[in-house]
Amino acid sequence: MRGSFRTGVNTAQPHDSARKHVAGAALYVDDIPEPPGMLHAALVLSPVAHGRLRGVDTSRALRAPGVVSVITAADIPGKNDIAPIAANEPLFAADVVQYAGQPVAAIAADTRDQALAAVKLVTLDIEPLPAILTIAQALEANSFLCPAQTVICGDVNDALAKAERRIKGELTAGGQEHFYLEGQVAIAIPGEDDAFLVHCATQHPSEVQTICARLLGLELNRITSIVRRLGGGFGGKESNASWFAGIAALFAQRTGRPAKIRLPRDIDMVTTGKRHGFLMRYEVGFDSAGRISALDALMAANGGCTLDHTAAVLTRAVTHADNCYCIENYRVTGVACKTHTVSNTAFRGYGGPQGVLLMEEVVERVARLLGKTPEAIRALNYYGDATSNVTPYGQTLKDNLIAHSVAQVMTDSNWDERRRSIDAFNRENSIVKRGFGLFPLKYGISFTKAHLNQAGALVHVYRDGSIRLNHGGTEMGQGLFIKVAQVVAEVFNVDVERIAITPTSTGEVPNTSPTAGSTGSDLNGWAAYEAASTIKERMTDFAAEKFKVAATDIAFRDNHVHIGLPGSNTVLEFGELALQCWMNRVSLSATGFYKTPDINWDGTKMRGSPFFYFSYGAATAEVAVDTLTGEIRVLRADLVQDCGRPLNPLVDLGQIEGGFVQGLGWLVHEELWWDNAGKLRTIGPSTYKIPGSRDVPAAFNVRILENAPARAATVYASKGIGEPPVHLATAVWTACKDAIGSIADHKFAVRLDPPMTPERVLFAVQEIKQQGDVGG
Repeated sequence: MRGSFRTGVNTAQPHDSARKHVAGAALYVDDIPEPPGMLHAALVLSPVAHGRLRGVDTSRALRAPGVVSVITAADIPGKNDIAPIAANEPLFAADVVQYAGQPVAAIAADTRDQALAAVKLVTLDIEPLPAILTIAQALEANSFLCPAQTVICGDVNDALAKAERRIKGELTAGGQEHFYLEGQVAIAIPGEDDAFLVHCATQHPSEVQTICARLLGLELNRITSIVRRLGGGFGGKESNASWFAGIAALFAQRTGRPAKIRLPRDIDMVTTGKRHGFLMRYEVGFDSAGRISALDALMAANGGCTLDHTAAVLTRAVTHADNCYCIENYRVTGVACKTHTVSNTAFRGYGGPQGVLLMEEVVERVARLLGKTPEAIRALNYYGDATSNVTPYGQTLKDNLIAHSVAQVMTDSNWDERRRSIDAFNRENSIVKRGFGLFPLKYGISFTKAHLNQAGALVHVYRDGSIRLNHGGTEMGQGLFIKVAQVVAEVFNVDVERIAITPTSTGEVPNTSPTAGSTGSDLNGWAAYEAASTIKERMTDFAAEKFKVAATDIAFRDNHVHIGLPGSNTVLEFGELALQCWMNRVSLSATGFYKTPDINWDGTKMRGSPFFYFSYGAATAEVAVDTLTGEIRVLRADLVQDCGRPLNPLVDLGQIEGGFVQGLGWLVHEELWWDNAGKLRTIGPSTYKIPGSRDVPAAFNVRILENAPARAATVYASKGIGEPPVHLATAVWTACKDAIGSIADHKFAVRLDPPMTPERVLFAVQEIKQQGDVGG
């Protein structure tokens, strides 16, 4: 008999695969034993950024050892379209190539090495065409992927005209490579009657199913997409993974043999999308106290050559540019620039990290111009009692935790005393400067596309009391599976060890939404709750009838079912009741479905309540900046993150820590660099630097915001946690600007566009020295 119940929600449970990860026993797509006759595919890529594709000569490749098949655009039996949202985004270039690294063909051979060798034998006839490679070039050429999006409230022109002070400025933010540990990989296995089983490292199994069916010219019921776990995703396997699943499926259909594709790291980096780089231009009006009355801004995103997720990324960027600040007259326009670079895609934060930079830049510039601290300007402009709690797009903040989060992190970080200490250090040191930065966060949780806010789950209770759980979310290391299992354990009040966690499959739960947008536990947790509750209700009704008691006199508690009043009740082990239910033909299987309520969004008017709730947080960071070398060292970070009432605080703390470090990488280390011909040259860890162990702050203090349960009807009052912590690394950016600004006693605002590479830091240092007439 099992012991007392101890592993439901709000308890710190280890990741369900933690031991397997450490032991190397966790199975990924590349670990699946190869079925007999497996083919291996490799990509033929365009070497130029823009050109007219006049011919593809594969004759030499077809004669190469082991080569079985070659597929180009002309060989696709269905539609050559991998667009996740819009249409007409080709898998293989047909007439025109639009970025260096675009797939033109794929080769399948008996071994992976044979396929990679044969790629070099393909001859491409491409007539070069002029290429647009930067956001600035796209703006000048009016090269856009979709109509502009504008969030507007108030009378911006009038407010700017009447403002006591006005400033204009510009800011850029670079992109970011996902750099998941497991690269893009897929296996397609043909079955009977044109059916295909596709194993793919994807965040969106239903999109894999859809894209494969579209390419193969089949109905969705012929494709089953399955995934047990991913070795990291971060958005890079939301839409991009579908391409590679499609290639494997095309070869499986064409040859009747299983087919696999696994990209080498350099090819993965060249051919797949990134976080969007942004260029932001703004004008702001404010008074002598520092209250900001008007903001007029342009946010231009580098969408790359096709739309992919760019329109939705822009929506989130322009709805998060306000961050924590109430601006009564607000006009922020987002434009999706078309360039001849890789089509950029979803990335953790999805436009939010770029969006929040805008107002943080404004806050610092206003503060320095008025001779005040950024903290004073922030406090004056926060949403709250002194200002409106309504966002520029019309959504009311019903659970404003901005002040609560900021107060907590300033207490945790001992702000006042350390501020004095850092200022004293800078007065005594001319080479190494220290900076202290703050960042507050408001982040909306939900997809702005309403139809994506739904999920399904399937729960079986077997007659021995063991439980099988399946749902539409995917596990990419973030701990979703254990959280949803804890929800089911809580419903039945049994140990989570009873629950078998199973691979996500479109054959078990159809029409899944992507695991993205920090919605995984919200959506799938509720769906699993509904399924488990249905079974529990059936078991309760059966027990009530059998033992002649009211349903209200039956309690599921501590792995047992208590039937009757305390003191005179019958106690059955959970499995005993499950057996009796089965013996009496009570169904112990149920599906659950959930759709997020109370959300609405008009994408034409850019108005509504697109988010079910907001997540809040705050961070402080202390940095040291070497003004001779441009090196940055993060000395300490204090983070406070709102998780509501966390389903699993241990998992959530890991997400906060990891998200911060990933955001730190984007802001400080990770620089994507294309040459003048449009070729990406940072294509591996030797040329693209992700954070290492020495980049994590030596003093790294993380806490979950206390006394902050979700007011919205979330599952067990929890909140999504995947994306908000990425934004908290913005405190490192504000701290670096604070350090550099100390060179001239903070009399001038610092222009420091991320990523803050040593070169950019040195340029910023030199500019401040010139402005302040400081020697050295």
